Amino acid sequence: MSIVMTRIDNRLLHGIIVTQWAPMSGANRVMVIDDKVANDDIAKASMRLARPAGMAVSIITEETAIKNFNNGKYDREKVFVITKEPETILNLVKNGVDIQKLIIGGTVVKEGAKQLSPRAYASAENIESYQALLNAGVDIVTQFVPADKAQNVSTLI
Repeated sequence: MSIVMTRIDNRLLHGIIVTQWAPMSGANRVMVIDDKVANDDIAKASMRLARPAGMAVSIITEETAIKNFNNGKYDREKVFVITKEPETILNLVKNGVDIQKLIIGGTVVKEGAKQLSPRAYASAENIESYQALLNAGVDIVTQFVPADKAQNVSTLI
């Protein structure tokens, strides 16, 4: 499997991803893993309009992603994974998907959440997931755009 970049971003596939993150990732496939969007034909069609030039786009459920990764479907590809929540990433890792690094971009402001960066917030559940990912050996940083200095999450939670 060749996941070259993994990102948490509440907007999933949007302008900053298309113009900045996708080109620098070296990926040939952008994979949005989100059960709600994957089961909404209108949302999927809208998101596909934002496809980065020269890249394939997959918008799939968490279950499909795990199955496809574990069956080697993407072994010959360079995949950039985007999800809304760290729990999705944690579930992938728990199911054998190799993720080395996670970049936290923009997240939804959550009541009672800890602010990790000017645009990233983590609920208590998110913090537990980030800690479990750190314990599993995943390097986690916050970084909104590539030009921003990455901040190590282990020092923030």
